[in-house]
Amino acid sequence: MSRLAIIGGTGLTQLADLKIIRHDSITTPYGSPSADFITGELNQKEVVFLARHGNPHSIAPHKINYRANIWGLKQLGVEHIIAVAAVGGITSEMVPAHIVIPDQIIDYSYGRKNTFFEDENDPVSHIDFSYPYSHALRSRLIHAAKKAGIPISPIGTYGCTQGPRLETSAEIKRMENDGCDLVGMTGMPEAALAKELGINYATICVIANWAAGKIEGEISMAEIEQNLHKGMANAVTLLKAFVEMM
Repeated sequence: MSRLAIIGGTGLTQLADLKIIRHDSITTPYGSPSADFITGELNQKEVVFLARHGNPHSIAPHKINYRANIWGLKQLGVEHIIAVAAVGGITSEMVPAHIVIPDQIIDYSYGRKNTFFEDENDPVSHIDFSYPYSHALRSRLIHAAKKAGIPISPIGTYGCTQGPRLETSAEIKRMENDGCDLVGMTGMPEAALAKELGINYATICVIANWAAGKIEGEISMAEIEQNLHKGMANAVTLLKAFVEMM
């Protein structure tokens, strides 16, 4: 496989087992990326790692410079991206600490810089976004999960909201009626920008909590942290199994 990047989300601001080779601080036409791009070895394979929210975690989902992040990865020769994201579970199978490899996305975000083609001199470009995630990458992730003995859901629809607040129970009910299985805040425009630059892209979603209205009472941040601890450990194991297949 060609050069791979891993984008770490909430709960994964660094890869503990990554043997760091170098840090790259890249200036982009779109401003500053979330953090330095870290090139290192994971299971003796070279990968690039980027902390989506910065390290330490300090950038809210709606403030992330998605264009700078994806453009910087392209400049480093990255051809494949595995993004890791913490999400909420909506449908009955999407229980906390579970891992999902989504195959579809619905975008509810707004006001984000969501394309590289917005200047007057840029050509009008309409990417085919029928299937937002790379089938080849998703298939390899599913196979790696089986190899590692990690239970996953191999399909699911990710609904991307604006954040940083969590959703109302009525919003979650609408999203479920729309066909969403998961709710997160960072899936877009990241996936579309990767597509615009011809980078294969797939996501590992770690369910941190039940979405609003799915359980009685308020969503507990302590419970979210506990679920993320377990789920992200499995996500890292899955990443290692995936890298071994490269």
